[in-house]
Amino acid sequence: MKNLFVEIKTSLLAMLLLGLILCGVYPFLVWGGANLFFGDKAHGSLIEKNGAVIGSELIGQNFTSLRYFHSRPSAAGKGYDAAASSGSNLGLTSQKWVDSVTKNIEDYRRVNGLAPETKIPGDAVTASASGLDPHISPKNAALQSARVARERGLDLETIHRLVLANTDRAFLTVIGEDAVNVLKLNLALDHITSH
Repeated sequence: MKNLFVEIKTSLLAMLLLGLILCGVYPFLVWGGANLFFGDKAHGSLIEKNGAVIGSELIGQNFTSLRYFHSRPSAAGKGYDAAASSGSNLGLTSQKWVDSVTKNIEDYRRVNGLAPETKIPGDAVTASASGLDPHISPKNAALQSARVARERGLDLETIHRLVLANTDRAFLTVIGEDAVNVLKLNLALDHITSH
């Protein structure tokens, strides 16, 4: 019986010690390290304009004006709702998904003035798994460039330079893909056309 009480005491002490380490010390070290070494990212990579937060580098937004590059579609709530982040869970065999993608392709070609045979990148017509992706592919940006240049009265070369400047490169050029941050690109457009 004495051994049972020793085992219970040892188990309770181990549980308390692990609880303190895993629920107190470890989270504090992670939080402190993140704030010390990655302060901006630890606070959501927020973007400010005129002293007000207008978005995050990490969460997409719905741009509808022809003067802006458009984000990829979102399945999160009514669009880019972080509280409802999720994919549609519809697959290739779902008629609803096929109809949605077909409509998105037609809309994309119409809005950007593209020929019917133009190949459309998948990120232009399908939502990401989270529904919050802030990036589009460089191909998607290239297909939107002529529309944005026309609407803003800018030459295509200026638009291409802005797209390139707001393209996040694949890590070590092999992990992931190059991606254009839509919010940062649209802010850069506003910056050069407001002067």
